[in-house]
Amino acid sequence: MAPEIHMTGPMCLIENTNGELVANPEALKILSAITQPVVVVAIVGLYRTGKSYLMNKLAGKNKGFSLGSTVKSHTKGIWMWCVPHPKKPEHTLVLLDTEGLGDVKKGDNQNDSWIFTLAVLLSSTLVYNSMGTINQQAMDQLYYVTELTHRIRSKSSPDENENEDSADFVSFFPDFVWTLRDFSLDLEADGQPLTPDEYLEYSLKLTQGTSQKDKNFNLPRLCIRKFFPKKKCFVFDLPIHRRKLAQLEKLQDEELDPEFVQQVADFCSYIFSNSKTKTLSGGIKVNGPRLESLVLTYINAISRGDLPCMENAVLALAQIENSAAVQKAIAHYDQQMGQKVQLPAETLQELLDLHRAQLDKKRDDFCKQNQEASSDRCSALLQVIFSPLEEEVKAGIYSKPGGYCLFIQKLQDLEKKYYEEPRKGIQAEEILQTYLKSKESVTDAILQTDQILTEKEKEIEVECVKAESAQASAKMVEEMQIKYQQMMEEKEKSYQEHVKQLTEKMERERAQLLEEQEKTLTSKLQEQARVLKERCQGESTQLQNEIQKLQKTLKKKTKRYMSHKLKI
Repeated sequence: MAPEIHMTGPMCLIENTNGELVANPEALKILSAITQPVVVVAIVGLYRTGKSYLMNKLAGKNKGFSLGSTVKSHTKGIWMWCVPHPKKPEHTLVLLDTEGLGDVKKGDNQNDSWIFTLAVLLSSTLVYNSMGTINQQAMDQLYYVTELTHRIRSKSSPDENENEDSADFVSFFPDFVWTLRDFSLDLEADGQPLTPDEYLEYSLKLTQGTSQKDKNFNLPRLCIRKFFPKKKCFVFDLPIHRRKLAQLEKLQDEELDPEFVQQVADFCSYIFSNSKTKTLSGGIKVNGPRLESLVLTYINAISRGDLPCMENAVLALAQIENSAAVQKAIAHYDQQMGQKVQLPAETLQELLDLHRAQLDKKRDDFCKQNQEASSDRCSALLQVIFSPLEEEVKAGIYSKPGGYCLFIQKLQDLEKKYYEEPRKGIQAEEILQTYLKSKESVTDAILQTDQILTEKEKEIEVECVKAESAQASAKMVEEMQIKYQQMMEEKEKSYQEHVKQLTEKMERERAQLLEEQEKTLTSKLQEQARVLKERCQGESTQLQNEIQKLQKTLKKKTKRYMSHKLKI
């Protein structure tokens, strides 16, 4: 920052009065005096999430931007604080604190969307501040990012049938930092610990599906991933008991949670070391006056009901600077001619020679400036157009069989895109060829890798054929074994069935034999009984006769005895 510029505190840069955004002339005057390149850090987020505290810390102060500790949003519009950059000499750090998004008193989100859009357009690093974890509610609150393509145009007159390329936005958009305040959970996923950056990437994963619910889930995540390739995440513990938060700006670091103090220090160190100088398309580095021009161009477009156009902003800036350069050249010409010409000149030729000498010098200066501007513009274009290809190379996308052809095709497509870009200047071809030459080693490496992998793939194919043949033979043997096993099982089954039938037949025959033997035995027993019965009847008759004979003999003897006794 120029030595004469010293801001003891922040000043409103863009006022928000009754929904109208107006640039503050006093703040613009301060910007116009800053001749150094500027690093612009803007912070956005819901109101009462502690945005201003972080911005005060970046300014190296405890007080400055107003801290809102009640439900009322303090910051209105966009406030600016310009301070010397603590780690980049000859640079100015411009801090932009925005009014809290989602204030219920504003009634609609139109104003919030424009505040968010301006923060994106003006900054080189955008800090999004929220409370707690990154859940679906946090993503839903960041829906402003999904509206960016409806709020910004990259080109002044895009073709009707041509969708604006996200790469046009990416080249102009800032780096993205998500700060999570009062974070109380363990950083982990699926039982594995995560760093804050890994947690952010995990939270930005897309869900599979095509339902409206899936689309709503994926939309803000897709926009963040597409518009902000460079992302960073910081988590902050609760600094102190909630009842003392209203006194936060009055407290010393020793009175705060040590973990929180360290987290804030890490955040500030990252911003100071990694936030880039604000740069426009074509590699134009922004200083104070250029930032002033951007503010006015964007605010005027919004006031007219138009969409802020990045290309128009650059063109307007070029017109302003070209006009200033012409006036400066004329003044320099007048000064030099006034010093070197002594009127009246002896001859017209003497006057013309002095005139030509001044013009030749200015022509050479302009040619040099034009050459440098063309080189800067082309180098910036190459960075924007070819950086996705370089990332794909790093990711190993082309390290595969056939990768060389894919790489060359992509390279040719990007060259065509480069040639289609307007206003590249006289250095367009030389800068492109220098770039391509610098990538020849990469191209050769991809070719060699392709050849090696292709040869390896052929060997693998041969091995696969052999393996498939062996597998087919093994499968055929296995099938034959299965068929043989099935045949043996069928034979065994048939044998068992035959044995069963024989057994059953033998059982039937044995039962029949036993039945016949039983009948024969019964018949013989009956015959035997009959014979015994007849024999017994004969013997009984004989015995009966003998008994009768004995009875008669006894009777006779008795009579003789009785007769003899009587005689006695």
